[in-house]
Amino acid sequence: MTTIASFPVLLEHFFTQRLMQQRRVSPHTIGSYRDTFRLLLHFAKAKLGKTPSQLTFDQLDAPLIAAFLDDLEKNRGIAPRSRNLRLTAIRSFFRYAAFEEPAHAAQIQRVLAIPCQRCTRAQIAFLTRPEIEALLAAPDQRTWSGRRDHAFLLVAVQTGLRLSELTGLRRDSVVLGTGAHVSVIGKGRKERSTPVAKQTAAVLRAWLREVTVGDAVLFPNARGTRLSADGVQYLLAKHVSTASQTCPSLLTKRVTPHVLRHTTAMELLQSGVDRSVIALWLGHESAETTQIYLHASLEIKQKALDNIAPRAGKPGRYQPDDQLLAFLRAL
Repeated sequence: MTTIASFPVLLEHFFTQRLMQQRRVSPHTIGSYRDTFRLLLHFAKAKLGKTPSQLTFDQLDAPLIAAFLDDLEKNRGIAPRSRNLRLTAIRSFFRYAAFEEPAHAAQIQRVLAIPCQRCTRAQIAFLTRPEIEALLAAPDQRTWSGRRDHAFLLVAVQTGLRLSELTGLRRDSVVLGTGAHVSVIGKGRKERSTPVAKQTAAVLRAWLREVTVGDAVLFPNARGTRLSADGVQYLLAKHVSTASQTCPSLLTKRVTPHVLRHTTAMELLQSGVDRSVIALWLGHESAETTQIYLHASLEIKQKALDNIAPRAGKPGRYQPDDQLLAFLRAL
């Protein structure tokens, strides 16, 4: 078997041959893996003092990978779930490297042995209607970027598209008039169309007059290219900060692009839309995925409670607990 001695060449072949040609993974997977290795290479450069092109395969050992994952959690503040996604991308590369670089089998096995972190499944976060209205009112629509951000946020909240789907929208992805909708290719290369409301269609119609090229990115950055994930998070944080001045409840929430997606689902659920329709709307593989929104909706639970006949009960008299049992209970 021919050995590829250069780590840069090995990584390039992983993307071009393994992922794109052999596995034919979606552009979203390519983008996610690409971002992981960009972060890893920047970390390795800071730690080892070598540019990515100068790195050798044996320098990417298990201690460096573990330190990189710890750095993501401590300095970038990512959740265990996001940390595990980064590790998944790294494992995929090292499994590929096991065939191309068998001489490094011991090093590869140590990297593959790095465990995923167990994480608590937290209740999903979403925005209330007053918070949505405050956020949509935050961009200054007297400026080009303000009009772009307003249209972007409105489409995000109303359609529930994933971040990669939003930033990948092009001018010709939008169909206005009767049956107005936006078309995307989501996870698993599944194409779907999501309807847009009249108000959203009106905002998009006005915005399209500023984006004139047929295949142009619908929401470009200042250079006319696709918005990055960090760019979206920056503009979102900026407008959340502005909106919190009129809606203080936003100060207690960490608003991310995915929270806007959750907000769409909760709006649909609380409006009485069936879970199977919500799954189709969001591009979920199964309707069971939307179960998480039922758990998060206190309003739906309260309606269920109101329909139940109240049970008879009366307050009891307080009795101090045994000291030893109290100690055990407090452990």
